[in-house]
Order: sequence, then C-alpha cells, then structure tokens
Amino acid sequence: MNQIDLKSRAAIVTGGARGIGHAIATRLLQSGASVALWDRDEAALAAAKAELCALGPVHTAAVDLTDLAAVQNAAASTAAAFGKIDILVNNAGIAGTNSKTWEADPADWRRVIDINLNGPFYCCHSVIPHMLKGGYGRIVNIASIAGKEGNPNAAHYSASKAAVIALTKSLGKELATAGVVVNCVTPAVIETDILKQLTQQHIDYMLSKIPMNRFGQKEEAAALVAWLCSEDCSFTTGAVFDLSGGRATY
Repeated sequence: MNQIDLKSRAAIVTGGARGIGHAIATRLLQSGASVALWDRDEAALAAAKAELCALGPVHTAAVDLTDLAAVQNAAASTAAAFGKIDILVNNAGIAGTNSKTWEADPADWRRVIDINLNGPFYCCHSVIPHMLKGGYGRIVNIASIAGKEGNPNAAHYSASKAAVIALTKSLGKELATAGVVVNCVTPAVIETDILKQLTQQHIDYMLSKIPMNRFGQKEEAAALVAWLCSEDCSFTTGAVFDLSGGRATY
C-alpha cells in the first residue's frame, strides 16, 4: 500500500459503515486521519466503529442524509469531536429498482434523487462553512460512470449521478480560491452489496461494458479517494476521475 499522509486531518465518510465507504474510512485511518462515519444504520455503525477504532480515532453519527437538520446536527457533533472538519467524502447512495423510465415508480425516482443528490448537497451545505473557517478542505463526491453515459433501466440513478458531477464542477469553481478543492470519482461497478439491489440482467450488462472484464474492488476506490483527500491534490478541482476499468476515458 502506498503511504498517503493525512495526519492531523479530520474526515467524514457518508455511508461509512459498509461497502466502499467502509473501505475508504479504513484507508483514511491507515493514512493518519480521524474519521467520522455517517450512516443511517446504527447497528452497522457500532460494528464498524468497533472494528476500525484500532486504526485511529473514530466518531459515528446516525443520520438520515435526506434530512437537512439531521445533517447539520451530525456536522456539529463531528466538529465538536475532532475540533474541525477537513475532509468530506460523499459516498452514501442507492441504486433503486431497474425499470424503463416510463414504467418507473415515481416514489422510487424521488427516493433515489433524494439520497444520491440532495444528500451530498445537504452535506456540502453543512460542512463547507467548517472548512472555510479553517481555510482548508477536500471534498470527494462518489458519482458513477452512469452519470456520464446513462445506463438503460436506471434513469433515476444515472440522472442523480450526472447531477453529482455537475454539483462537483460548480462547487469546484465556487471554492477555487478558498483552499477547498472538490473532485468526484466515476466508478463502474464496484463489488459491494449494492449489487443485491440489481437484476442479474443489469449486472451482466454493466460487466459487458468494462474492457478489463471485471468489477472494481473497494480497495481500488479507497486508494484513489485517499489521494484526492490529501494535500498532494492541490491544483485539481471540479474534476472527474475515471474508475471504470477502461469503460470511459473522457
């Protein structure tokens, strides 16, 4: 493992109790950061904290990311626990159900948009003032290759992730002179429990699009995110980083 220096940095990872978020939290802790895990599953949070606290300081907040007041409270509790907030990784998201756009359940559409787009907005809205106070910040949004290309039978997911890419670009410009850089990652499929939400047909379709002929690993995502969270990432903002096994190179 290449060493990345995040010593003295305080980070938030949403959806940090499992999957990609758990892997990112692990890598940030191994790099010297203190990490707050934000997740709505209290039992999973407790289990993750028990596992990860051996690596460094871990704070947890059970939070519904679609509730602005709850996100603001989580930001305040994290700042109180660590004394500051330097890093925000907006990782939490859902896939929703697979269907043709005209056959989709509008309630499912709203739920996916609420978690995948409004959630990162609420987190940025609540956390950026803490970063501005310290004159330093790193924000990494986990988007998706679907936000670039649009996956069939997943219009809600694709639209939400395209919006996250645009949010990243807007924020990057707004914060360009504030010492806060904002970037996003566009993974193809990473092997996590989110695959359980998808049909086998949809999984096979996504695999067929990847030139490397395999799904990504959580640790590969965590390695890229860790660098984007570091001081070494200092002249890149509003950028989109491919993590798709060659599916997209633009």
